[in-house]
Amino acid sequence: MSDGPLHLAVALDGAGWHPAAWRSQDAPGALFTPAYWADLVREAERGLLDFVTFEDSLGPQSAAPHRPDDRTDQVRGSLDAVLLAAFLAPLTTRVGLVPTVNVTHTEPFHVAVGIATLDHAAKGRAGWRPQIASRAADAAHFGRRSTPQLTDDDIRDPELIAARLRPLFAEATEVVEVARRLWDSWEDDAEIRDTATGRFIDRDKLHHIDFEGAYFSVRGPSITPRPPQGQPVVASLAHASTPYEFAARGCDVVFVTPRDRAGAEAILAQVDEAADRVGRDVRDRPLRRFAEVVVFLDDEPGAAARRKEHLDQLNGAAYTSDALVFTGTPGELADLLLDWRSAGLDGFRLRPGALPYDLTAITRRLVPELQRRGVFRTAYDTGTLRDRLGLPAPRNRYARGD
Repeated sequence: MSDGPLHLAVALDGAGWHPAAWRSQDAPGALFTPAYWADLVREAERGLLDFVTFEDSLGPQSAAPHRPDDRTDQVRGSLDAVLLAAFLAPLTTRVGLVPTVNVTHTEPFHVAVGIATLDHAAKGRAGWRPQIASRAADAAHFGRRSTPQLTDDDIRDPELIAARLRPLFAEATEVVEVARRLWDSWEDDAEIRDTATGRFIDRDKLHHIDFEGAYFSVRGPSITPRPPQGQPVVASLAHASTPYEFAARGCDVVFVTPRDRAGAEAILAQVDEAADRVGRDVRDRPLRRFAEVVVFLDDEPGAAARRKEHLDQLNGAAYTSDALVFTGTPGELADLLLDWRSAGLDGFRLRPGALPYDLTAITRRLVPELQRRGVFRTAYDTGTLRDRLGLPAPRNRYARGD
């Protein structure tokens, strides 16, 4: 079992992770308004959650992960995740804000500046989830390149997908490295504002990063001062060996998708092996491991399963996911989380099946149950998102030693 505190996050997406959630009786009616998202994130903060994540993509959602579809009976469309997180930053005070950012068709300089700005707006609560563009159709929005077209056979095998997309993960690794170097390109005290001499910055404390990689050449420095955290939290979702290596090379948090405790143990062993392959010492650079679970929660036994079945009927098919789909009571979910935690997990990212219903069930039913068992906080500590996750304060690679 992990010796540290239990970490808990939620993944917010549309009206919920079930594709028919928007049709439920208590579904929200304004998915594309900032007020809707503000209510959700404030509820997550009320529940003392570590952080929330926001999904994003470069094209309308699709029932097939590798190609667009023409369905009009499911939610399509979203707000820009980074801009949404920046809007929410001054409306919250403690909960972490972790948007998804596509890195296949976005320049790393722009990514680094956007996330640094978010960290300033959130006063040290920002993170980001780098995501590759695995749909070839997304490239047509930009017209500069093509990406592999996955087939139906590909998506049945996570290892086969990873092999087809390995160059995109290699490129994404460079994006993360460039962003991290740009965040260090300003030393913490580079802004001196000396009115007597007229010096606003100390030029010796701004640094060219002079990055030369296989995919990018970036000189730097950034236009944005170093973020409050030094290095905002980088998180990734991983299902196979190549994504595990991507997480091990440059991330602080990895989201994994076991189906049971034995599966969790096996996946964590693969994550450890990936860290060994890339030469990462997790004692010096911890990699927090979160398991993903889609949740439908109700106090009455059987009610959550019936609610999911109703949504399945509206959808015309039973909902399945890359992650475990849990239906049950908060107590039953608490049992599952603590059982899986003993495999060595640091925490969980829960995907509410329907919003806001299952989010409030997490914050007002599951969290109190975990508190009663003495495994979850009863108040936020002060500090940054990195502090809360037990990640060390990052040293600026360009700063001169004393």
